[in-house]
Amino acid sequence: MKLLVTGGAGFIGSNFILYWMNKYPNDSIVNLDKLTYAGNLESLRKVENQKNYRFIKGDICDADAVRIAMHKVDLVVHFAAESHVDRSILGPAVFMMTNVVGTQTLLDAALQAKVKHFHHVSTDEVFGTLKLGSKEKFHEQSQYNPRSPYSASKAASDHLVRAYRTTYGLPITITNCSNNFGPYQFPEKLIPLATTNLLEGKKVPVYGEGNQVRDWLYVSDHCRAIDLVVKKGKNGETYCIGGQMDGVTNLQVVKKIAKLLGKDQSAIEFVKDRPGHDLRYAMDWTKIHRELGWKPEHDFDTWLAKTVVWYKQNTDWWKRVKSGEYQEYYQKQYRNR
Repeated sequence: MKLLVTGGAGFIGSNFILYWMNKYPNDSIVNLDKLTYAGNLESLRKVENQKNYRFIKGDICDADAVRIAMHKVDLVVHFAAESHVDRSILGPAVFMMTNVVGTQTLLDAALQAKVKHFHHVSTDEVFGTLKLGSKEKFHEQSQYNPRSPYSASKAASDHLVRAYRTTYGLPITITNCSNNFGPYQFPEKLIPLATTNLLEGKKVPVYGEGNQVRDWLYVSDHCRAIDLVVKKGKNGETYCIGGQMDGVTNLQVVKKIAKLLGKDQSAIEFVKDRPGHDLRYAMDWTKIHRELGWKPEHDFDTWLAKTVVWYKQNTDWWKRVKSGEYQEYYQKQYRNR
């Protein structure tokens, strides 16, 4: 089978490529990535020279680049997205272009190429926010209520994907996942930001009172879920994917990281909360468990500790990211290809 993975140089996309090529070594993968600030080819060094892996630098809004990447592809797994809420507040336009127009460009190309399956990776943030202290969880029938430019753009892309199935008959599936964590995550997100800042002896910024609650999902559990959905999921269906979390706040997460690194709470710096900050996310993954047998295997505390160890052992990777030097890797590795 031949896969097109969009955004494969990003955090989840690169983990997915490593997972898939290890599990399905006879498949081939085309990785289409624009290499924005969050795209890092160093994360894919293990596979970059394999014959069944190909990297194409290109924008999913570029119809010609997408058409070339889509050639003879059986399965599209669409990760590519602008994903940082803070950046969407500062500059919404690029989120609309990449997340909405880019998805539409991919869908058009998938139709023309007669792709057998288009899988769209989305987020729990399209559903809005839940009340702190409640037992309510998001599920596949939850009403959409996006509250940031980022989540609004992802909600629009979800609707587009479903519309292409209804209007044109394109075979699709969608997954809405909770916050991921694990290796190779760009250090603007909470866990790698806290970990790397503490390792550098810097303060860790925490929004507001730090009482926001997230449903943390280890990235390899997410990859397994996508694997099951594209292999066994029903055409046109949506599946919610979550972790094993229950009521742990962002502040508590930062305190856990500080304890793992032997730091005290003086390293925590409370900063002004961002506009429209969602308070609580929680995912009901009953459907994917019942229909496909998936459940998260990685509990938060164990794998948070392992993730912190990964960042301790891979200081060169994240220091190059924070300095911007990682962006030179493409020129060094691919300029003569």
